[in-house]
Amino acid sequence: MLHRWRVITYKEICTVFTMGCDIMLEAMLLVLLMISLTICSTEGFQQQWPVPYKRFDFRPQTDPYCQARYTFCPSGFENGSIPKMKDEDLIDVYRLQAPVWEFKYGDLLGHFKIMHDAVGFRSSITGKNYTAEWYELFQLGNCTFPHLRPNVEEPFWCNQGAACFYEGIDDEHWKSNGTLVPVARMSGAMFNQMSKWLKEDNDTGIYYETWTVQEPTRAKPRVWFESYDCSKFVLRTYQKIWELGATFNKEIQTNYTRIFLYSGEPVYLGNVSSIFGPHGNTSLAEDIRMFYTPFRPPHSFKEFLISILAIYDEVVLHKTFYLFYNFEYWYLPMEYPYIKLTYEEIPLPSKKHV
Repeated sequence: MLHRWRVITYKEICTVFTMGCDIMLEAMLLVLLMISLTICSTEGFQQQWPVPYKRFDFRPQTDPYCQARYTFCPSGFENGSIPKMKDEDLIDVYRLQAPVWEFKYGDLLGHFKIMHDAVGFRSSITGKNYTAEWYELFQLGNCTFPHLRPNVEEPFWCNQGAACFYEGIDDEHWKSNGTLVPVARMSGAMFNQMSKWLKEDNDTGIYYETWTVQEPTRAKPRVWFESYDCSKFVLRTYQKIWELGATFNKEIQTNYTRIFLYSGEPVYLGNVSSIFGPHGNTSLAEDIRMFYTPFRPPHSFKEFLISILAIYDEVVLHKTFYLFYNFEYWYLPMEYPYIKLTYEEIPLPSKKHV
């Protein structure tokens, strides 16, 4: 599924982009991260924090409006199926990590510890390798920011994410600038149980969430919203196979990239129908559209710089962020340091960390 690696040129960065996750939109997200280097009341309502990630009964069809620059899971098994292993097989589990967008930027983002995570498997009976990873159907920019369509008030989101399971492990990709190390071993019977869980997890967890939102750094900050991304998929998978009885090498250190927004207690604004449309909140709807306007893919480098200044003004100076989570909108009263990217250790599963 991996594309040939190459380093993007300056000329390509400054081109006009089509639908999908554009390079300029990705660059805008990176610059936003580098800033760190009418409201509905919830009074009288006991809000659960972090807000539980909403799961669904089935995965809906994607809207034709959403188009990916790179095909999702091109070499994956048909209908998301996973080969069945013999119960007596011994399956080695591998930690896979490499810089995000490596096929475009080389190892550039690895220097900033902006990493993509996956899980590898190897059958001792057949000798075949497999890779499982969870990522955006329409690339990161579309999962993080909406499209603002002409003559349509409501922002439009292409924010589905899904698991991809395919045969093979691209050793060069994971080893050259990242990690490919064995972390656990399990039986073929455990693998088959994990496969059933993975399908259910994939069918019910349908959308990607970039941000972890919490109070400013302190001893025990409250987390308002958890991310739902590639690293969380890996952590869920590790936890599941540990529960099934897999043996982990707890001496291996495992770090993950996390992107934080820091805010005071969020304020619930409403869902799409309560904010937008003829019976919605006109002023709030306009505020949300105006907030997301600078995140649109610019058509020139000048527009790009103007957009970055507008984002800085809104997020840092006016301390405002509108978060779309569970298909609902929340107001975040931003606090210093506003936005931060970390590379934190989260240990492998064990009784001590459950």
